[in-house]
Amino acid sequence: MERKQTAMKATTVVAVRHNGQTAIGADGQATLGHTVFKSTVNKIRKLADGKVLVGFAGSTADAFTLLGEFESHLNKHTNNMYRAALSFAKEWRTNKYLRRLEATMITINRDEILVISGAGDVMRPDKDFVAIGSGGNYAYAAATVLKEYAPQLTAKEMVEKSLKVAADLCIYTNHNRTIEVIEKQTSIEREKKDIGTEGEA
Repeated sequence: MERKQTAMKATTVVAVRHNGQTAIGADGQATLGHTVFKSTVNKIRKLADGKVLVGFAGSTADAFTLLGEFESHLNKHTNNMYRAALSFAKEWRTNKYLRRLEATMITINRDEILVISGAGDVMRPDKDFVAIGSGGNYAYAAATVLKEYAPQLTAKEMVEKSLKVAADLCIYTNHNRTIEVIEKQTSIEREKKDIGTEGEA
């Protein structure tokens, strides 16, 4: 018997890149059937010493298993997020056990946003933002407006406001939010890194 897909919709995760900052956030609600089971779940995880952030929508237990698998692929590919995502998605699709697990993931680093699904898809959004989960459409619409009409906001502020809109409209999304940020490497940081590399040589 196939497992029901309803659990995959019971949350909202949104990521935004804007003015050198990339942010990802999620609400804290865990729903069991039609009942709120917990309201303070942290659906954002830091990997690769905080260089990669992951947010998930779907079964919490399944998502944690998948996060562990994705982290092992990150280690295998020396924290190259895109290559790790491709190999992980292939394993997720073909592995007899993993392909039964239900979740969708957004991964971010300084340079890009990816969406990974159990169908083996690794997608780069056309725009500098994306949202998944039951409140994803509301959060996506809000992010679209904020990017165009409120460019003075930071990526973190856009994520926060998009999640608020989703929580106001979606019964499976609440106002308890977890938001994490990655700042783009500055020219000063790159210069220091180059100097350190030259010293080692």
